[in-house]
Amino acid sequence: MAVMSSTLQAAAGRRRTDTRLWHPFAKMSDVREHEFVLTRGEDVWVWDDQGRRYYDGTASLWYANVGHGRREIAEAIARQLEQLEAYSIFNDLTNRPARELAARLSALAPMPDARVIMTSGGADSIDTAAKLARQYWHVMGHGERMHLISRTCSYHGTHGFGTSLAGIPGNREGWGPLHPNVSVIQHDSLEALERELEVIGADHVAAFFCEPVIGAGGVHAPPPGYIEGVAEICRRTGVLMIIDSVICAFGRLGTWFGIERWGVEPDMITFAKGVTSGYLPLGGVMVSGRVAEPFWDRPDAPPLRHGPTYSGHPTCAAAALANLDILERENLIVRGQELEGALRAALEPLAQHPLVAEVRAGVGLLAAVELAPETIAHSAAAPLELFQRVREHGVLVRPLGGSVAISPPLTAQPEHFALIADAVARGLDELGDRAGASTERYDRAPMVRAEG
Repeated sequence: MAVMSSTLQAAAGRRRTDTRLWHPFAKMSDVREHEFVLTRGEDVWVWDDQGRRYYDGTASLWYANVGHGRREIAEAIARQLEQLEAYSIFNDLTNRPARELAARLSALAPMPDARVIMTSGGADSIDTAAKLARQYWHVMGHGERMHLISRTCSYHGTHGFGTSLAGIPGNREGWGPLHPNVSVIQHDSLEALERELEVIGADHVAAFFCEPVIGAGGVHAPPPGYIEGVAEICRRTGVLMIIDSVICAFGRLGTWFGIERWGVEPDMITFAKGVTSGYLPLGGVMVSGRVAEPFWDRPDAPPLRHGPTYSGHPTCAAAALANLDILERENLIVRGQELEGALRAALEPLAQHPLVAEVRAGVGLLAAVELAPETIAHSAAAPLELFQRVREHGVLVRPLGGSVAISPPLTAQPEHFALIADAVARGLDELGDRAGASTERYDRAPMVRAEG
């Protein structure tokens, strides 16, 4: 994926020595001599190696929930490094930060008697949940329940199961055969889930994967009643409901795990990102007591032969504990709901721009500005160029398919949203000028899909 047009490469003046670093999701022929180097961060701001300041409109990759430069987290990491930097938790080994973090997360979980499997990140968590779902049914004497279902537009990481579950077509292509017994259905249709269960046979389906709000697939909130409907279908058919809250948890939607907004109890929740606000890599799976029971209470059950090397890493756990302290002490968890209206209101006028199809916002502190089909038809690289032009105006957003996404830290203030909206508007105007399109505003009602 190209991240800089040739015009902007010349304008930016960032030609450097050829990098040896292979960037994720990047077209390296474009990036290799034009890296954008960040050197420091403070709260909602980051600086590049030219000394220029930018508003972090995406909380890095959806995760800098408490903002950048938190000394409290750095000090917690340093203390733990001096005591026990790392050690495996395989078999009966453990450490105090991992035990404390598991207990704390379990107490916050929206399902009864939750247990915690710790991983190194979100993709690890998805693969863990997928394997556990299949293993659960095997241990319960129903090994035929192997099929996994996900949704269009969904993103579940880039490991084996996550790639197979991907609802973004480009993320599935070119890898050869993926995991069998996986299917993808329309992301906003309960009828599609019912039909798929009928076709596959519910008694052959292990689990359904669902993001509360789809993130990397373009920021799509569920239709009213959808999450509740999924929970009822899963309850009725016995299919495990796995909520992917890697993006949505730890305040992004205004609750600890995001899914609480719909009042349902999932069987598993995958998490990562905001659990440490990205200060160190950590992820995990919250497992309901029901799913954990055969592995914990039955002496004849086999061990779960799965787990990353760095599961329960004490220094990463210490970072998470310090991060949770900040989230609680500063009442940041509720900010995702408190600020969602202000973010939507600031971005709403952008829907009137002739290059824009719609603005999706209103559930949590995340949004997307979708470019019009004609804009994409004129230039498939339009979202990438808009991302670059907005950056030239001092704001970092994220290109996603035909849109740019916005998800600032939870420490953001309402007045910051005007900075984001202004930078995006200016970028759109410049994009229109370059394409020779009129950027005169249409006199029509904003095309904003308000959710929640």
